[in-house]
Amino acid sequence: MRLPTPVRKLIESFEKLPGIGPKTAQRLTFYLLHVPQKQLDEFAEALGTLKKNTVLCSICFNVSEKDPCPICSNQSRDKSIICVVEQPLDVLALEKTGEYKGVYHVFHGAISPLSNIGPDELHIRELLPRLKNGEVEEVILATNPNMEGEATAMYVAKLIKPLGIKVTRLAHGLPVGADLEYADEVTLSRAIEGRRKY
Repeated sequence: MRLPTPVRKLIESFEKLPGIGPKTAQRLTFYLLHVPQKQLDEFAEALGTLKKNTVLCSICFNVSEKDPCPICSNQSRDKSIICVVEQPLDVLALEKTGEYKGVYHVFHGAISPLSNIGPDELHIRELLPRLKNGEVEEVILATNPNMEGEATAMYVAKLIKPLGIKVTRLAHGLPVGADLEYADEVTLSRAIEGRRKY
């Protein structure tokens, strides 16, 4: 059966999104065929304004509606600590904890030689001018605990070391509610290394 062109085009558009395979793309498309037109118009408008109404903060490179972003422009944030993350979603996750009161720097990716992503494709170099004003005392490396994240963290740590600024890494280890018997060796060894006084 040949699908109508608008249906086929939407399926193909959904398939280009990360994590969406052909079956999911078909389900989403046929779902949208049955929603009220008003809801579909709102969805289309949200898509249309996504890039038009957002900017990257010129200080931290987080996604925002204005520049500088609300975090960078908040005078109550501790500007002496910068937490570097891979993606804007990481900022969202850390903000949900309510524990971190410093500022951020978003790389928009991680160093990945296999994907031809080097330091120049990321917002790493833009971090250095922020560190030279004498206000920053600590940089927290909050990249993902995978090969790309570790490579990025090592690269950034080497850049910062000559500046004499304290560099820390987020602790790695067991998630809350996990059983020791199911944890892999790397996770357990990191949990032992990152232990703290009780």
